[in-house]
Amino acid sequence: MTERILVAGVGNVFLGDDAFGVEVVRLLAERPQPPGVRIRDFGIRGVHLVYELLNGFDLFVLVDAAPRGEAPGTVTVLEVDDLDGADAPPVMDAHSLTPDAIFGLLSSLGGQPGRSLVVACEPAEVDPGMGLSDPVREALPHAVRTVEEILAKEGGAQDAEQADQGGGHRGGAGSGDRFTA
Repeated sequence: MTERILVAGVGNVFLGDDAFGVEVVRLLAERPQPPGVRIRDFGIRGVHLVYELLNGFDLFVLVDAAPRGEAPGTVTVLEVDDLDGADAPPVMDAHSLTPDAIFGLLSSLGGQPGRSLVVACEPAEVDPGMGLSDPVREALPHAVRTVEEILAKEGGAQDAEQADQGGGHRGGAGSGDRFTA
């Protein structure tokens, strides 16, 4: 069976809450997934992720910690539009590509995944050290549920952005938001 959907967790496990994406995909990998879904931990290997995306997927879900000005532990879903307009980063650091840089590099290499979503969590602490802060650890089940809902719809209609903190949802600013982690 060809894998049509890639769920990629990114982050540095040595920087506290930056490990959010890695932890979410670890939990997802322990659960049964629909056919055609690939769950992968890319950690700090952003360039490797970009090359994987060049294989083409119908749906790409990137899971990462990303400061967006919300309360720590808030899970937000963003739809990424128009990769053709993304700029490649001028200096490449293979170990610290932000989501914007990942999409920029992918675009510069001619890659274009199908629908692209980012499941982001507002971090509380990204200082050196291992382990998630309490609010981000408590957000893990919400993030897992959010990704599973996306997979259940297999890329079907979703709100452009929704936030989930403690199980609640809140409307957002709109699709195509860019951000850096």
